[in-house]
Amino acid sequence: MTTTTVARIILAPRERQVLEGLADGSMLAAVALNLQIREGTAAGYLKLAKRKLYGVSETAAALAVGYATEAIDRPKPLDPESLYPESLYLPREQRDLVPLIAQGMAAAQMATELKRGVEIIRREGRELLANLQARNRVHAITRAWEYQILTPDQVIACLR
Repeated sequence: MTTTTVARIILAPRERQVLEGLADGSMLAAVALNLQIREGTAAGYLKLAKRKLYGVSETAAALAVGYATEAIDRPKPLDPESLYPESLYLPREQRDLVPLIAQGMAAAQMATELKRGVEIIRREGRELLANLQARNRVHAITRAWEYQILTPDQVIACLR
């Protein structure tokens, strides 16, 4: 297995704090409140971070790129055996969604990419969130990273 490297991205402290605050599935308003800044200010820091992280537009993609490039601290890996509900078993249909979420794709884009119906993609996405015990797509990236379902090489390959 070869590891692809990219230039390290340096985020400003507040940019890091906002992105790391969103990693657990918190909403931007809650992150701003926790950092004692206005929500608009937090949104500005997030926008700057996204621009530095290869210009991604979606927060889930920014988090994935942040982890892959080590612009933010990667979550510690968890024991794959502890994945709810049945060990590390995620159906292939759900696993297929993880790198696409990391790219910031919407359900319609995923449906086109995977040649499945949009409603099927949405259902599989809800089931993926439930199986990963994730609050939202951003949190799903963190959980996928913890369970080693998403790797730096997968994310970096999408940047090229």
